[in-house]
Amino acid sequence: MIRSGAPRSLGLPAPEARLGFDTEWKKTGGGPRRRLLMVDDEPAFELSFYCGTCPFLFRRLETAREKLSLEGVQERLTGALDDPDDGGVIDAFAALLPEGEYLPLLLSVEPRLVVPGTEADYFSSEQVMTWGVDQFWGLPEYPHTPYYRTFETAVDTDAHLYEFVVPMVPPTWNERERVGEYVALMGQGTVPMAVAVSTLDVCEPASGMPIDHYRHWGLTHFLLDGHHKLEAAATVGRPVRILSLLTLGDSLAGAEECARLPALRARPRSVRASRT
Repeated sequence: MIRSGAPRSLGLPAPEARLGFDTEWKKTGGGPRRRLLMVDDEPAFELSFYCGTCPFLFRRLETAREKLSLEGVQERLTGALDDPDDGGVIDAFAALLPEGEYLPLLLSVEPRLVVPGTEADYFSSEQVMTWGVDQFWGLPEYPHTPYYRTFETAVDTDAHLYEFVVPMVPPTWNERERVGEYVALMGQGTVPMAVAVSTLDVCEPASGMPIDHYRHWGLTHFLLDGHHKLEAAATVGRPVRILSLLTLGDSLAGAEECARLPALRARPRSVRASRT
């Protein structure tokens, strides 16, 4: 299932929004140092670098300690909503976001929990096949958090879409009782809804350096609500819906690339065959 609305203006002025996107600048030289997702004015995640040829990235930072759930909408999110506008969910979560243009996407996902460094880890497998290991550390990129893989498909012969759901705090911080409650609900056929702010970063390595040269489209959903739901769904192999509010102004992708997402996300899942 996928539904998409038209892009819309959402959010609050930066001083009032709990969440934001920012750039950390070098103390000398004046250039950008890091692209950041901020929560309560603290850096929460480091994101893919602006150059476009560096590897795709989300990396949890030490100050990422807060969830952004809203108590007033929990009942509406227990079951799946076919139209989040009907329940006022978009407007409720827009109060957390920095003002800008967002593309709402309503997605169905079957999450698979991934621990960094394992066989299923994107950063240790697909990314290394394209960029190799970090030239300074001699290791793959490390996201400093377990995360969920949900979907991938071919964009074209030279590009592939990878989708991730990233919890604001590790699943080990979740309350076991609440995870168990959602496991029971899913066993009865309930498909609950999570909410995320999302980015689309399109990254392509410089020519001549990779083993397998293609563009990586990284669609990343940072969870605002649904930490227990995603863990429960991954535990029992059940689907969950995600209302994704895709930032258009703070993604590393053009308007045409963002506009292609609904159609790409509706394609059958396919794994890229690496060219070695």
